[in-house]
Amino acid sequence: MTEMVYGAVPIQAGEPILPKWWRTLDKWSVSCVLLLFVLGLLLGLAASVPLAERNGFGNFHYVQRQAFFGITALIAMIVTSMMSPTLVRRLAVLGFACAFVALALLPVFGTDFGKGAVRWYSLGFASLQPSEFLKPGFIVAAAWMIASSQQINGPPGTLISFGLCMAVVMMLVMQPDFGQACLILFGWGVMYFVGGAPMILLLAMAAVVVLGGIVAYSNSEHFARRIDGFLNPEIDPTTQMGYATNAIREGGLFGVGVGEGQVKWSLPDAHTDFIVAVAAEEYGLILVLVLISLYAMVVVRSLFRLMRERDTFIRLAGTGLACMFGVQAMINMGVAVRLLPAKGMTLPFVSYGGSSLIAGGIALGMLLSFTRTRPQGELADFLRGRGRG
Repeated sequence: MTEMVYGAVPIQAGEPILPKWWRTLDKWSVSCVLLLFVLGLLLGLAASVPLAERNGFGNFHYVQRQAFFGITALIAMIVTSMMSPTLVRRLAVLGFACAFVALALLPVFGTDFGKGAVRWYSLGFASLQPSEFLKPGFIVAAAWMIASSQQINGPPGTLISFGLCMAVVMMLVMQPDFGQACLILFGWGVMYFVGGAPMILLLAMAAVVVLGGIVAYSNSEHFARRIDGFLNPEIDPTTQMGYATNAIREGGLFGVGVGEGQVKWSLPDAHTDFIVAVAAEEYGLILVLVLISLYAMVVVRSLFRLMRERDTFIRLAGTGLACMFGVQAMINMGVAVRLLPAKGMTLPFVSYGGSSLIAGGIALGMLLSFTRTRPQGELADFLRGRGRG
């Protein structure tokens, strides 16, 4: 009777793993991720053919690779979502340590593939971008440290996590990769805020970020060029931003038709950074709104489920992962419509990219693990129980 009144999830002794996983999983979020992956393949069919022809591959070379990496990412997501939060935390800390070392060694062993930023390891058959795998590991490790610092006689976890955050940000800035650096700093700031940070410290952090942007603008030609291009009221129609802006304008509400778009023949990154421009041109504003709704659904549902969670670590880690997922999508789409300067950031589960897809699958698997319904794991149950006592 207590379970029926107060809504606690009953423990079913001996319940098999798969039924228990499916019963406690946020199925709406999983459905949204699957739909994003399908839409990514659909857009890949349109966007990647010109690039495949230019590079001498078959028409569907990049789509096939995206399907392979995407299926691998979905498997990683499902397997990770089956893990307990404790196991996720342990593996995330280990993964963060490995990715941190890989990121530190990029200046020695990494390559830029002619793009001016040393962000990848060339593996011959593929490339590896350590920063993509570092993000979910860092969020979980930092959440663990911040949660530990709130315990009685706990370690100075918040200070340690901030030090790690600054070390990661500095290494990313040196590549340079200002987009990922901002994303890491944002993720840590969100968890710090949710963990009860004083507002004055958050304002101080914002001031430091602005100051850092000024210093970067003064000392980095790469950064300054992108900011100048963003602030310039005149858009050069022969630049990536010019092509993307014109494609979105031409698409209108319903698009020019499947396969009729022209921007994919002009943009070198049409299948990655500017995939939204292809979607807007061929399918119109309707598909863009569908994409936005799917990302919003995952973020909002995750945050609502986390609001009822009483474990501090789970609440912080889940919030950081959900917000980082949503903000990365927002940055990619913001760049495409010229609301933000170009940052070279993929659209999660839609853009082409092995590292991005697989790391995104791991991150979403962690988030799904943290948002699974657990017996007596909700804050509301805890408060009601205390009130009855």
